[in-house]
Amino acid sequence: MTRATAPPDFSLVLGGPLYQLWRGTKLADGALLLLRRRLIVMVLLSWVPLLLLSIAEGHAWSDSVKLPFLRDVELHLRLLIALPLMIVAELIVHKRMQPVVSQFLDRGLIPDAARPRFDAAIASTIRLRNSVAVELLIIALVYIVGVGFVWRTQIALDVTSWYGAATHGQLQPTAAGWWLGLVSLPLYQFLLLRWYFRLFLWARFLWQVSRLDLRFMPLHPDRAGGLGFLAGVAYAFGPVLLAQGTMLAGMIANQIFYAGRALPEFELEIIGLVAMMLLAILGPMLVFAPKLAAAKRAGVREYGTVAQRYVQGFDRKWLRGGAPVDEPLIGSADIQSLADLGNSFEVARGMRWVPFTGQTVVQLAVTTVLPVVPLTLTMFSANEMLERMLQMVF
Repeated sequence: MTRATAPPDFSLVLGGPLYQLWRGTKLADGALLLLRRRLIVMVLLSWVPLLLLSIAEGHAWSDSVKLPFLRDVELHLRLLIALPLMIVAELIVHKRMQPVVSQFLDRGLIPDAARPRFDAAIASTIRLRNSVAVELLIIALVYIVGVGFVWRTQIALDVTSWYGAATHGQLQPTAAGWWLGLVSLPLYQFLLLRWYFRLFLWARFLWQVSRLDLRFMPLHPDRAGGLGFLAGVAYAFGPVLLAQGTMLAGMIANQIFYAGRALPEFELEIIGLVAMMLLAILGPMLVFAPKLAAAKRAGVREYGTVAQRYVQGFDRKWLRGGAPVDEPLIGSADIQSLADLGNSFEVARGMRWVPFTGQTVVQLAVTTVLPVVPLTLTMFSANEMLERMLQMVF
């Protein structure tokens, strides 16, 4: 691809005030490297002060509260695993998504007449990605809704803990609790909502592209008309799915260990999270379904017509006596051509109306629910687990 025809640079993550802050503080470069620096700084800012304040207040590991700091599974999973995963995801998504836009052009999916609208969709996405107003709105939502209401009234455990105690349904924070509510949780929630916004940008971009007069190829071996490369982007969001699953696993773990609840009680939450994340990652690709279905119908019809003409000629030549006397059937290229034509027709007939497969759905669902799997051990006592293992062996 020449410089004249190369698409504009496209990335969901290389932009916005936070990205500029990271570059200004030498926590990232233009390619989102220096990942280790960002991870260390985020842990030092979000988790270490909580540990130090909890030690100073005597709530780190003692029995002065029902939930000491070091036993708060949800907090550690959220800040030491989920938060770093969301930062790691930026680098992975950036690397995976860089060649995606070029694939639309390299595969001839974008006609020359539609190129200006395609470039406009990229430019529009980049402008919205860089919006200062959007990230300011996210910050406002985090403090007003996420911390001010949801966490203090809906998520915080109704037990005495290292971060405070509930009085008349409202959390009264300790010093560590204030840092949690003013710094640690907002950092986590901001990064999470920022990822939701990026998923919205990706969905919006795909919708704009789907409105173009795309040239799908029903015979493409990816069985998606040439759009199969989009499934690779879905896997790039794996760390985000793991982060979401880790957050849910931490919340459930605290409810099991300190509120007396059981894992089966959270069946709806687990199913709901998996469904929501699959919809967020794979749902945007469904905008291509109508055109892929139309391309499949046209492909089956057109290649069926070609196959009919070839088969009629084959029939006249080899079954109705039209072949030259000195031309043997064995070894004839006509046989191989007939087989190749049949294979091509099967490819067109097997074309999917979505750019991903059922395997993609299963793998993303497993990635989301994987952090919850270890909690199944809470459903059995040590004796029950030992008995079952012995039964499996003997």
